[in-house]
Amino acid sequence: MIQRLHRSDLGSSLRTLMENDPAFRPIAYFSMEVGLRESIPTYSGGLGVLAGDILKSAADLGVPMAGVTLLYRKGYFVQGFNADDWQQEKPAVWDPAQELTLLPNRISIRLQGREIQVGVWVYEIIGESGYPLPVYFLDTDFEPNHPDDRKLSWYLYGGDNRYRLCQEFVLGVGGLRVLRDLGYKNIDTFHLNEGHAGFLTLELMREMGYYDPDKIREQVVFTTHTPVPAGHDYFEYSLIDQVFPDEARSTLHRMLPDVPGVSMTELGLRYSRYVNGVAKKHAEVSNAMFKMETVDWITNGIHPATWISSGMRKLYNKNIPGWEEDPGRLVQALTIPKEDLWAAHQASKLRLFARIMETNGVQLDPDVLTLGFARRAATYKRADLLFSDMARFRKVAGNRKVQFVFAGKSHPNDNGGKALLQKIRRVARELESEIPIVFIDNYNMEIASLLTQGVDVWLNTPIRPREASGTSGMKCAMNGIMNFSILDGWWIEGWIEDVTGWSIGPVPDEKDMGASYDESLDAVDLYDKLEKKIIPTYYDDHDRWVSMMQHTIALDASFFNTHRVVREYASKAYSISFRGM
Repeated sequence: MIQRLHRSDLGSSLRTLMENDPAFRPIAYFSMEVGLRESIPTYSGGLGVLAGDILKSAADLGVPMAGVTLLYRKGYFVQGFNADDWQQEKPAVWDPAQELTLLPNRISIRLQGREIQVGVWVYEIIGESGYPLPVYFLDTDFEPNHPDDRKLSWYLYGGDNRYRLCQEFVLGVGGLRVLRDLGYKNIDTFHLNEGHAGFLTLELMREMGYYDPDKIREQVVFTTHTPVPAGHDYFEYSLIDQVFPDEARSTLHRMLPDVPGVSMTELGLRYSRYVNGVAKKHAEVSNAMFKMETVDWITNGIHPATWISSGMRKLYNKNIPGWEEDPGRLVQALTIPKEDLWAAHQASKLRLFARIMETNGVQLDPDVLTLGFARRAATYKRADLLFSDMARFRKVAGNRKVQFVFAGKSHPNDNGGKALLQKIRRVARELESEIPIVFIDNYNMEIASLLTQGVDVWLNTPIRPREASGTSGMKCAMNGIMNFSILDGWWIEGWIEDVTGWSIGPVPDEKDMGASYDESLDAVDLYDKLEKKIIPTYYDDHDRWVSMMQHTIALDASFFNTHRVVREYASKAYSISFRGM
């Protein structure tokens, strides 16, 4: 007994050592933004929330990794609107000390001819099994840094191209130096979540002391997230030569020669051992766009415990034991009693409507079919497709047969996105007496949770093939909510017509990247299916509706989760095994 106890204590001590010693973490995950909770406003949308979800699942599964991002003291922004319904922004001021722990470590980098001290804060994710996973936030806002350098950790996606270039140098080069200073000496995989941290390849080259691109490639994994040009950062060498120190500048010219500037995506593509898109279709589009054949795919997912409602969690715990450790068990969702599933959904719907009453002063009817649309207000996402033909829209949705809830933020410099939000708010006011339409201000993770738990149908209308993946619809699936979406991104894989939801528009040709098609057909199909399929099923065939909810959980929620995503990265990209596999 004493011997067994001793072995148990020894094993526990060794496990504790391995869980807390950076030397035993061989994977570093770099992301420009990370969304962990709404009180830490260091995210703008899907990229950051996905990063947070992946890190949370990695903690749940016991994956030996660490996250690295930047600290944004003024966040993304707090959204408001003026009398003309035009988006206004103000800083999302928060106190990092209330959410994070400041570490004593500081490293130095050189930018714009000045030395910059980079400090670091840490947030520790504790997984379901108790496994700790640190996320490091890099900070430049303290003495003795130059006032301009202190601002580098103020805004997410703020400032001009020079500001962005400096931030990405801090993330890539500074991030790697911080990890080394913290004791991470045995990292064999640096995972770039988009190209923003690509300059860490310069630091890897500097550490080696000689030029060997193959050695760099052996250590780097790159995930590309968008087929939209604005999503790929590009910096002219004329700017880089003004900003970077001599050694970094000369190394970069050698790595990407004979070009006028640096595409961060190209840097990631050239200097990674493994490259993936975030859905099967996205990989096809990326291979065509980059003229490659080697872009693999790992379709995105969402972190179940973060996005599931409390009612649904209790329901799954009762009917599908072990689903939290293995969300794949949700394939058993057809065994959930239909009346219990509907009751849990209606409770979430009432919670959403209570929030809308509180913030908007609008009383929505819980017995009325409710569609939700919430995401970044980028023009390609077409938040206004619903209003393409106002006469048809009035005919289909009028007489209070359908109500709509919108939310979303436009980038401060995107006037096209702001115009979309303005249009939605104006249409809502114009149709107030005919069709309830609500816009919830200041979209964040909390509002996203309420919406993806509480609406009846999730609407998604991007111009294909510009939606790399999309994840908001996956959050809905985790809560038994069907999608009504353009066939793009993840939905091509998750869609079974009249089973997990409904498509909008034509089925994309595998050989055609979807660069040209008649967009007006999307609006026609949207109205037709809303009128002839969705509304009649909701009001006239309740049993079938709830059956679709069951199938959505069983077929989509069981697969489109970050536990599966992390396992795929471990197998395809990291080549490691861990206790949660």
